[in-house]
Amino acid sequence: MCLKAASCGYLPYRDGVDMFAYFSLFAIAFFAATLLPLSSEVLFGALLTQEYSLAALLFWATLGNTLGACVNWWLGTLLRNNYSRLEIYRWIQIKGKEIERAGVWFNRYGKWSLLLAWAPVLGDALTVFAGVARVPFWQLAMLAGVGKFARYLFIAGVAAALIN
Repeated sequence: MCLKAASCGYLPYRDGVDMFAYFSLFAIAFFAATLLPLSSEVLFGALLTQEYSLAALLFWATLGNTLGACVNWWLGTLLRNNYSRLEIYRWIQIKGKEIERAGVWFNRYGKWSLLLAWAPVLGDALTVFAGVARVPFWQLAMLAGVGKFARYLFIAGVAAALIN
């Protein structure tokens, strides 16, 4: 699916400006997948309207967003291993029993919910819970990556329909 004729070419990088655009998309997608309130969809859509390679945009956006989800998973593993230390601080409202309950909830509904890691707010919580629940890293990366790729592909389809 090409949005413009130039985006179907074999060389996705025309010059340094292209690399900067792809790196910017990667960085925004990465930080948007962490607990920071950012949105990579706007930049993704804007670059789609230009003559950028769809394959390269999908690759960089998915890679950045998936690696951001991996950071959340890592934070979840830290939370699981250190939550007893956090209970002494008054400003932290999370208790050990709540952490355990979250892990049980996640295990009950399954790892397949990580396919929804792309969803705003819910996706961040799911990837953190995956770390708390000790989901293997490769399973998180695979399931979250598939879900995030599908989301960007859907956005590209909507953008193509709106442009044409």
